[in-house]
Parts: sequence; structure tokens; C-alpha cells
Amino acid sequence: MMILYHAPRSRSSTIVALIHELGATDRVEIRPVTIPRQDGSGGRDPLNPHPEGKVPYLVTPTGPVRERGAIVLSLCEAFPEAGLAPGPGEEGRGEFLSWLFYYQGVIEPVLVGQVMGVDHPVFRATFRGPAEMAETLQAALEKGPYLMGERFTAADLLVFSPFGWFPQIMPDVPVIRDWVARVMARPSLQKVAEWDEQLIAG
Repeated sequence: MMILYHAPRSRSSTIVALIHELGATDRVEIRPVTIPRQDGSGGRDPLNPHPEGKVPYLVTPTGPVRERGAIVLSLCEAFPEAGLAPGPGEEGRGEFLSWLFYYQGVIEPVLVGQVMGVDHPVFRATFRGPAEMAETLQAALEKGPYLMGERFTAADLLVFSPFGWFPQIMPDVPVIRDWVARVMARPSLQKVAEWDEQLIAG
């Protein structure tokens, strides 16, 4: 059985939602752990095997996986029957992989830079800026309700996540806002939000 190390109200909440979407809650054990929080609360959990004490961290029979994009791909490949990702050789595979890597390689750096107030030609040349990121998302979402048109995929869960939890950084673009609301309303995310609250309450 796979094991996912999870901290409530964290970057791993999206992965727990993915496990629900995959119908794999009986095949992936979810182990709650503590993590250091930016407000000074929490702390590194000795039961968490992540080398940096972070979440999410997925332990599989073939070895551990870290970084959310890699975990999303690993879970989708482990449970292909859910249809949340195009498989190898299937139409749309390249587009799906591109969104996972675009999230890790562009969206996260751009959003972190935005929050920190970083604006430098080298940064923009390397990662682009908020406007370019918004244009990329808008162009995709104008073709359908989800990043890959009519098909909801795990890429939607991953890419939407920072805007779902921190709406103040969401681009003020109607199709993006509608997409975020559409994904946020999925039952999987509602279940995880409720469970996270129970974990925090003890």
C-alpha cells in the first residue's frame, strides 16, 4: 500500500483530494503529520520521512516520491482506471505533462515572486511574470471549462490550488475565476477541507 504524509491546510491537501478523485482512499494510506508553519506554529514531525520535513511525501512500493507534480503523475499512473490523466501514447499526454511541469517551473516561482515583490529582468526572462502566466491560463480555459477542454484532469487540481487557497493572488480574469470556482466546488475538495478542520481541531 502507498503511504501519503499529509499536514492539514497545506500543499498536501490537494493530493488528498486527488486520492479521493481517483477512488483510491482504500489503497493509499494517509498519515497526518505536523510541519513548521509560517506563523511559527507546528514543527517538524519525526514520523515524517521527507528529508526536509515537508509535505506531501508519497511512499510507494518502488520508492519515495516528492514534489507535487511528480506525486500527481505517480498516483494517476498507479490508478489509471480513474481517467484523470492521459496515459502513455494517449492523445493529450504531452499537454497533461506540460501543465504539471508548467505549474512547478513557472506558476509557483511567478506567484512566490509576486508575493515577495520580486520584479527583475532576469526573473521575468526565466520564469515570465503574472501577466504572461494569466494569459497562458486564459488561452487554455477559453477553449473549455478545464485546462484540457471538456476533460477534467489531475492537472486542474494541481494548477488551480494556489488560487483556491489564496484568492487574493488569483488573476482578475473571468474565465480563470470561473474555473477556480468550478474546481473548488468538487466534492473531493469539500471532503478534504472538512477532514483538515477535524485534524486541526484534534
